[in-house]
Amino acid sequence: MTLEELYKVILTRKKTLPKNSYIASLLKKGRDHIIQKVGEEATEVVIAAKNRTKEKIISEVADLWFHTLILLADREITISEILSELEKRKSIRKKES
Repeated sequence: MTLEELYKVILTRKKTLPKNSYIASLLKKGRDHIIQKVGEEATEVVIAAKNRTKEKIISEVADLWFHTLILLADREITISEILSELEKRKSIRKKES
C-alpha cells in the first residue's frame, strides 16, 4: 500500500466514521488526542532508533507515518502539499550550493 492509498483510506474513514474503525475513533476523540498519538509515536521511534533492532525501527516509523497521515487528514493537509514543501527546500539547497 502506498502512502497515497493509505491517506485515501483515512479520508474515507474521516467522512464515514465507521463504528469499528481505529481511524474514526481517533478522529472522534479530537485533534488534541491525534497530536498526542503523533508525539507518542515519535518518541517510540527515537527509543527504537537508540535501543532496538532494524525491524523495531521500521515498525515504529510505520506507526508514526500512519498517525501523521491521520493528523494531516484532520487538518485537511494533503500529501502533495508536504511534497511541494520538500521540493521547495530542494530548490533552496541547490541555490545555496
